[in-house]
Amino acid sequence: MVKDIATARNDFPLLKTQMNQESLTYLDNAATTQKPQAVIERLVDYYQTENVNVQRGVYALAQATTAKYEQVRQQVADFLHAQADEIIFTRGTTTSLNWVAQSFAPTVIQPGDEILITIMEHHSNLVPWQIVAKKLGAHLRYVELNDQAELDLAQLQANLNQRTKIVALTQVSNVLGTINPIKQITAWAHQVGAYVVVDGAQAAGHMPVDVQALDCDFYAFSGHKVYGPTGIGVLYGKAALLQQMPPVEYGGEMINRVTRQSTDFKAAPAKFEAGTMPIAQVIGLGAALDYLTSLGWSQIEAQEQHLVQLAGSQLQAIPGITLYGPPLSKPHAPVLSFNLTGVHPHDLATVLDSQGVAVRAGHHCAQPLMAALQVSATARASFAFYNNDQDVQRLITAVKLAKEFFQA
Repeated sequence: MVKDIATARNDFPLLKTQMNQESLTYLDNAATTQKPQAVIERLVDYYQTENVNVQRGVYALAQATTAKYEQVRQQVADFLHAQADEIIFTRGTTTSLNWVAQSFAPTVIQPGDEILITIMEHHSNLVPWQIVAKKLGAHLRYVELNDQAELDLAQLQANLNQRTKIVALTQVSNVLGTINPIKQITAWAHQVGAYVVVDGAQAAGHMPVDVQALDCDFYAFSGHKVYGPTGIGVLYGKAALLQQMPPVEYGGEMINRVTRQSTDFKAAPAKFEAGTMPIAQVIGLGAALDYLTSLGWSQIEAQEQHLVQLAGSQLQAIPGITLYGPPLSKPHAPVLSFNLTGVHPHDLATVLDSQGVAVRAGHHCAQPLMAALQVSATARASFAFYNNDQDVQRLITAVKLAKEFFQA
């Protein structure tokens, strides 16, 4: 039975709280999403009734909890249209991307080879490639934006060549809301023998993801941005590529045999999951994916598109507001970055905070993109399916109040 999205807001306890003696309007969903009561209760239930280690004990409770842990791996695989042995649990998107950079990249990159990324990347999908390029003697290339705040696809194609070994890019920009055509880019990259690494942190909670259709080689996302716990992330990798990657961390439970001088590792994904994993967070992630499934993507996408169109059009109507991102007539994720002429984004966000409206202000871990936009920072309102028209109106009212305050 599909849950009614109109009442979904009631499932999120934090949305009932106040901020600065005002009802909270939470518009920082690109940073982290709120957790439904079902996820909170599942975490509590784990600690009360299932709190044992996994993959180790032969007693009944350990076996039962291990089975539930592995059921979530299958659940994530189904969520991404992958196979269970292609799913690695990590600490988050940042860890996932770093593991690909540290473990996989050295197996395919030689001095003089090229790594292609985009100017819109979050630092988590930029800094690791800087480090790898310097370490391996590779060249780091960037794809710039066109005048629609989208990737310059002609430049991207022109930069692909036989020396390109890695193409790393975000599916959705956390600043611009730009949705990149991953399937097309992957096809182009594969024509020159390059591997594609996708940062899905801003996509996985807002749209269906099919890694088979995208044909990407790696895909990463975080639990806390799909309404699940913090401290849990996912790395999808094609099975053959995971097998050729060496482990990144070493310890218990990822080995077949250890002698005094050598170690034989298990096959993926086990060889990447050293030590005690974030078991509760994995279990909580499963509950979050259950919740998303109960809503259905059609409802989620329709609500979020309604909100971004409503908020975007009303922000644009305020004199002095500059929006950064594709035109609202183009495909647009539920993220709106903006500035008010003459007002620092931190000051703008502070006034909004006084009215109970929570937005992010800063460089959003995307300083090269800020430089390309010729700004130091922006304010950012980011929406989730549990936001509503009243949240949009409170945002607009607060922005107008800030304009009057600073420009009086």
